[in-house]
Amino acid sequence: MKRAYGYMREVKAELKKASWPWIPKGKGEKGFKRFKELTDSTIVVFIAMMLLGAFVSLWDLILFEIIKMVTGI
Repeated sequence: MKRAYGYMREVKAELKKASWPWIPKGKGEKGFKRFKELTDSTIVVFIAMMLLGAFVSLWDLILFEIIKMVTGI
């Protein structure tokens, strides 16, 4: 039990060292300014997902058409 408690205490200490995007760095930040880094990162991830999805879909379509031509289906 002591080992589990010690482990959880270490985890808590490490998590306090991390930089969390929703915790304001300055004391005057309120509202959406407080979440600027979080929203910017979310937008970047969303755009990257859309681009990757379009890329995979395009190659799927191209390869499907090539296989269809080769096999004569």
